[in-house]
Amino acid sequence: MTAVRIGLLGFGTVGHGTWAVLTRNAGEITRRCGCSLEIRRVAVKNLSKSRGDATSTVQFTDDPYSIIDASDIDIVVELIGGLDPAHEYVKRALSNGKHVVTANKELLAVHGNSLFQLAQESAAMIAFEASVCGGIPIIKAMRESMVGNQVHSLVGIINGTSNYILTGMKQKQCSFQEMLDEAQKLGYAEADPTFDVEGIDALHKLTILGSIAFGTPLQSTESIHCEGIGTITYDDITYADELGFTIKPLAVAKRSEAGVELRVHPALVSKHKLLANVNGVMNGVMVSSDAIGRTLHYGAGAGSEPTASAVVADLADVSRAMSCSPDSRVPFLGFQTDALCDLSLVPVQMTETANYLRMNAVNRAGVLAEVTRILGNFGISIESILQKGSGLHEEILPVIIITQETLEEKIQQALKELEALPSVVGEINRIRIEALT
Repeated sequence: MTAVRIGLLGFGTVGHGTWAVLTRNAGEITRRCGCSLEIRRVAVKNLSKSRGDATSTVQFTDDPYSIIDASDIDIVVELIGGLDPAHEYVKRALSNGKHVVTANKELLAVHGNSLFQLAQESAAMIAFEASVCGGIPIIKAMRESMVGNQVHSLVGIINGTSNYILTGMKQKQCSFQEMLDEAQKLGYAEADPTFDVEGIDALHKLTILGSIAFGTPLQSTESIHCEGIGTITYDDITYADELGFTIKPLAVAKRSEAGVELRVHPALVSKHKLLANVNGVMNGVMVSSDAIGRTLHYGAGAGSEPTASAVVADLADVSRAMSCSPDSRVPFLGFQTDALCDLSLVPVQMTETANYLRMNAVNRAGVLAEVTRILGNFGISIESILQKGSGLHEEILPVIIITQETLEEKIQQALKELEALPSVVGEINRIRIEALT
C-alpha cells in the first residue's frame, strides 16, 4: 500500500496531537484514504527535550531544511506559528514542489495571497483547515458543501480565550482582569495575551473566512476594523443582561451593495440567539446564505487533538488529491483563482449598527435632555434608557442608552460631543449591538 510521507515542523501542542491521532487511528485513516499517512521526521528546536512514546516511531531533527528539502517527504506540516521563520519555510517547501498543511492563521492572513500564487505556480497544495476554529470544519463546509450558495454574512465567536473571559465574568461575577488571570493559569491565554484579548487572533481568522465567503483576495489586516474586549466591565455585562443581551467577542463579515464589511469587536447579542449560548472556550460561526439559509457551526476552537483533527483531515485531503490534475483540485479560497473578485472593503465609518452606551452623568435635572438633544442632532434614535442607582443622594449615576441602528460616523461624532458635556463624567463606554437577522 502507498505511504504518504509527512514531515512536521514543530512538535508542540498541535504537533504532538497530530502524531497521537495519526498513530491511534492509523487503521481507520488508511481505510478512509486508501493510503497510509506516515510521519517520517519532525523538526524541533531542542532535541534533548523528552517526547515520550513518539521517539520510538519518529525521527527528530533540529534541522528543518532536512525536511523541507528532502526527496522522501511529500507533505510538509507547518505548526510553529508566527511569521518568521514560518514564512521562509513554507515558501521554500512550495518552491520545492511540496504540499503544505498549516495551522498558521497569521501567516495566511498576512502572506496568503503570495503563498497561494506560489503554490499554484509549483502545482502544490496548501491546506489550512486547522488555521480557523480548531476542529470545526468551517473552511471545508464553506469551500465545498456551500458551493451552491451565495453567502450573505458570517458572524462568529472565533477566539476561545476572549469568549472564556466574557463567559466567566458573567457566570462568576468578576472583573476582566480576574478572568484573564484565570485563563492564563489554565493555559487558555498566553503570558502575553495581546493577540487574544485585543482581537488580533480573530482578525487573522476573519481575514481568511471573509475571502472564502465572498471569493475575494485576502484583505490587508491593517484595513480591517479591530477592537478587543479589555474595556468590558462586569457592570456592562450586568446591564446588558437586564436588557436581554449577552456580550460576545464577534467577528463579522457582511456583503452589501457597497462591498464587504469585515470587523472584529465585542457586541451585545440577544440572549435568544444561538450564538449567545456559545460559552467558555467554545467557538461558533453562523453563516447566512441564499439557498441553505442560516447554519451554525459549533465546536472546540482550539486544543491539541481538536486542532490535530483538522490537520489530519487536511493531510487526508491532500493525499487523495496528490495524483489529480491541479485544475481539478478544490481552489484555495473556494473560487477559481482567476475568478476572484476584488469587492471593495466598506470603511468602518460607513457601517451601521445599533449601540449600547454607558455613561456616568451628574445627578441633576436636565442632564438626560442634554444627552438626547445631542443624539437627536445627529439623527440618532433612542430605543431605551436606563438610569441606575437610587437617585436620591448620589451625585453621579450611570446612564445606559440603547440606540437604534446608526451610521458609525455619526455615533462617533455624537460621542465626542457627549463626552465634552460638563454633566458627563469620564469616557462613555460604547459597545455595538449585532442583530444577527
